[in-house]
Amino acid sequence: MTVSLKMRSWKIGAALFLMAWLASCSMGGGQDNGQEQLLAKVHNKSLYLSELDGMFPEGTTSEDSLVIIRAYTERWVREALLLNEAEQNVPSDLNIDKLVRDYRASLIRHNYEKALVEQYLDSVVTQEQLMAFYEANKEQYQLETPIMRCFFIKVPLPVQEPEKLRQLWSDSEEEDALDQLVDYCNTYAEAYLLQDSTWYKVEDIAMEMPKGTVTPDNVSAKQEFSQRDGEYQYYFRVFEVKNRKDIAPLGYIEEQARKVILRSRREKLLAEKIEAMYQRELRRNNIQTYY
Repeated sequence: MTVSLKMRSWKIGAALFLMAWLASCSMGGGQDNGQEQLLAKVHNKSLYLSELDGMFPEGTTSEDSLVIIRAYTERWVREALLLNEAEQNVPSDLNIDKLVRDYRASLIRHNYEKALVEQYLDSVVTQEQLMAFYEANKEQYQLETPIMRCFFIKVPLPVQEPEKLRQLWSDSEEEDALDQLVDYCNTYAEAYLLQDSTWYKVEDIAMEMPKGTVTPDNVSAKQEFSQRDGEYQYYFRVFEVKNRKDIAPLGYIEEQARKVILRSRREKLLAEKIEAMYQRELRRNNIQTYY
């Protein structure tokens, strides 16, 4: 199998002319003079300069334009070679026409279903609906790893304003003090978690602390502590722990539950729309079956 690749030599003057032509085309002023600039040819496939229209950013120099043209052409040649090789080795039992028809039908259907969903699907999931889903399905959501609700702060040494930090930490159950603590952490902390309603994997928190400080086995006994190593000061307070194989709390699976609810709604919506189409076309005698 031979491959014929013909590349025209490019001169700066010609490149400037071509760039001016491309720029005028991108602004709507290009005119077709009936002469196509051939860039490459691989067997029966040809690449023309006009196919690169729109690929040249405003202000591109002639030298840069040549780099773009050559890089694109090199990629095109290799892709054309691969496609040609694939065409020569199509299995005898591969029905390309059927695959193309099926793929086209799939694309059309997908886009229409997307339009139906965007127009008709109710995407609002209330807290009551989430709770109802959770109560009906919570046995399916057993934890694979321990999780917890906690406060956690990791501050580099030397600690800035240490007395302020200690006081804010002690008073963090008060809303005003918690807001000030968040401000402090935004300024000084390496990492912090200060949302008591959010659940975290124990292993994720443990990775931020000295090895062995908090583990799935000892976390239930670690109610609150402060410690330091050679680099950081740590503050930790645990509110609640759920162990492996416990039922996951709703707050931990809420986003997953929301997706399941919406997926179920989507499937129901599309089934109803398809059935309505079927009944409509049946009444219009546009459906005939022969079995």
